[in-house]
Amino acid sequence: MGWFRRRGSGPSGDRPANPADLEYLEQFVRSRRGVEAFIEPRTTVTGTTVILIAHDGEWTRRRMPNPGAVRQFAQRLAMPVYDVQLVGYPQRMRDYNARQKQGGVA
Repeated sequence: MGWFRRRGSGPSGDRPANPADLEYLEQFVRSRRGVEAFIEPRTTVTGTTVILIAHDGEWTRRRMPNPGAVRQFAQRLAMPVYDVQLVGYPQRMRDYNARQKQGGVA
């Protein structure tokens, strides 16, 4: 029984990409070198997300409707795309996070 299930909410349904999010992601790609896209799978809490990681490890994350939308976005911007479940997160992202935690400049 789905007593607590709401129609149209939650990560299970595809939703259109938010135009503001797409513009933000495009700006991130245009303003940084060596950006790669990583598809993060849908979970019980969030829908599919894309994480963009630049050459220095700087990253950003936004929701996407589904993995196919991430692939189309990456192809349109001529950017490599990977499945994070298959390849994991790159070391440069972990290094960037460690520098940020220490208060260092990236």
